[in-house]
Amino acid sequence: MVRQGAGGAPQVVFLHTGISDKRSWEDVSDLLTPAMDVVAYDRRGFGATTYRAEAHDQLVDLLAVLEALALDRVVLVGNSRGGQIALDFTLTHPERVAALVLVAPAVSGAPAVDDAQIDVVEAAIWDTLAAADAAGALDALNLGEIRLWVDGPHAPEGRVDGPRRQLALEMNRIALHADSPGHEPAPSVEASSRLSELRCPVLVVVGDLDLGHIRERCRWLASQIPGAQLAVMEGAAHLPGFEQPAAFAAVLRTFLEDLPG
Repeated sequence: MVRQGAGGAPQVVFLHTGISDKRSWEDVSDLLTPAMDVVAYDRRGFGATTYRAEAHDQLVDLLAVLEALALDRVVLVGNSRGGQIALDFTLTHPERVAALVLVAPAVSGAPAVDDAQIDVVEAAIWDTLAAADAAGALDALNLGEIRLWVDGPHAPEGRVDGPRRQLALEMNRIALHADSPGHEPAPSVEASSRLSELRCPVLVVVGDLDLGHIRERCRWLASQIPGAQLAVMEGAAHLPGFEQPAAFAAVLRTFLEDLPG
């Protein structure tokens, strides 16, 4: 767990994707502190976290982080699977969330993606990933997942390169090789049918190079959540905060500046 800018305001908690860890938020955090109090942590099985295999619940884990740091009402910023956790937590503990930022989030209770939503380019990449997974070829799977999520399916492979790509590969390699953290139950929240219950300010962010069905989902989310804003980041794929930290920090800062005192 990393905390920067303690004493600043607002208090912001970042939740990472399923192919990264807390380091994916480092550059954004550096840009927001010391003015803001910023926290990022590794979930079980990611980054440098230590754990034992046991039944666990991500919402309980997030609440434990808030309690350990004496954080009362926070801004949750979640990307992909981290976005799903942030959304479910907000519906479960609305008194603990001052604002919510959903970055290309998964949504509990949403219907499975229809094949018609996956174009031929995306389908070919998914087939390659499935073959690597079935063969236990974790290095190939790592390369393919970074190509899909970091480059974007319709962008050239290697579009994001240099140290940032190497960090993406390192973070995902840890996740792919990690021991199982134990049983995690299916989400107890069906957020897709409860979006109208959200009362805090909500910002939905998506990159214009992300998968088509995710871009569509984000537009739908913004239309269903009362008062939600939608920000589309140009030239970014599934991890816009990691790929374009300065631009993402600017979007986040503008949103947070408009929050009621």
